[in-house]
Amino acid sequence: MKNTVVTMQLQKNSKDKITMLTAYDYSTAKLMDESGIEAILVGDSLGMVMLGYEDTLSVTMEDMIHHSKAVARGAKQAMIVTDLPFMSYQISVPDALFNAGRLIKEGRTHAVKLEGGEEVCPQIKAITQAAIPVMGHLGLTPQSVNAFGGFKVQGRDETAARKIIQSALAVEAAGAFAVVLECVPALLAALITQLLSIPTIGIGAGAGCDGQVLVYQDMLGIYNGVLPKFSKQFSPVGEQMKAGFSQYIQETKTSAFPAAEHTFRIDDDIITKLHNEFI
Repeated sequence: MKNTVVTMQLQKNSKDKITMLTAYDYSTAKLMDESGIEAILVGDSLGMVMLGYEDTLSVTMEDMIHHSKAVARGAKQAMIVTDLPFMSYQISVPDALFNAGRLIKEGRTHAVKLEGGEEVCPQIKAITQAAIPVMGHLGLTPQSVNAFGGFKVQGRDETAARKIIQSALAVEAAGAFAVVLECVPALLAALITQLLSIPTIGIGAGAGCDGQVLVYQDMLGIYNGVLPKFSKQFSPVGEQMKAGFSQYIQETKTSAFPAAEHTFRIDDDIITKLHNEFI
């Protein structure tokens, strides 16, 4: 059955944990879809793991549309959520609505995600009124990395924790169908999950959330950066890839590859004739 905002809500109601991973290309999305992943996030994290930026701030709408289209071609059952990139929704409500529409029409996504609390509720309300599902994002919001002074856990003191709770309630009231909680204390995330009627998706927020999301390069050991504390390497694919690359280099240098089974034949008489004619 196709995964949608409705099935995600049903999962929360039945306490069936939601599984979500990032993807940015056709082949990866297809593999995830075939494995049974229920939701795919085309995250602006692509700026770091795909494009090599230091953060997500340089990612453009064109980047997001390009990668979202590729994922949409690969995933047939998973619900696709695509990030609205930095400054594509903060300036004005009309900008937010226009860019969300572009992700639906051009990026072929099923829903959009944006960061922030009460300050972006007018955008959430306008986008959802246009029949575009919106996923919220609270806690450590990477597009605000400069304001936070780096990638830091959010909501540890009472004032900050209360603000995240109030933001979560406001985002829900504005019409969001789900909210990502990133890098917030596990007990706070569990409390927010209890307070909200919509699903929570955790990343560095503990097992009390309704679901989990990870950057797939982190969980497969492909990204060269520091593995976040909240992530887990489920398979050392990165090391396996490097071993494969090294073996390819060695066999090419020694002419062990390509071997006879990797080549195509031609009649020896033809080669002899051509050799005599041209050499």
